[in-house]
Amino acid sequence: MKKPASIQAFGQHLRRLREARGWSQQALADAADITKKTIYRMETAQTAPTLDVLVCLAEGLEISLAELVTFGAAA
Repeated sequence: MKKPASIQAFGQHLRRLREARGWSQQALADAADITKKTIYRMETAQTAPTLDVLVCLAEGLEISLAELVTFGAAA
């Protein structure tokens, strides 16, 4: 993983977005048509999302892709 701090920051951002809606990981997974395990692994910085997964997350959360990837990432 080239930028572990950025992956961790994204996971925290994703968790905040999910929790702001009162959703469980399963609810987000269902809305985004991805697995709960994928949500868990992103939120805990075990994996970086692919572009395809980012698009699915943005659609599931009903936000723009730019909003999804705009967070306080470490350089």
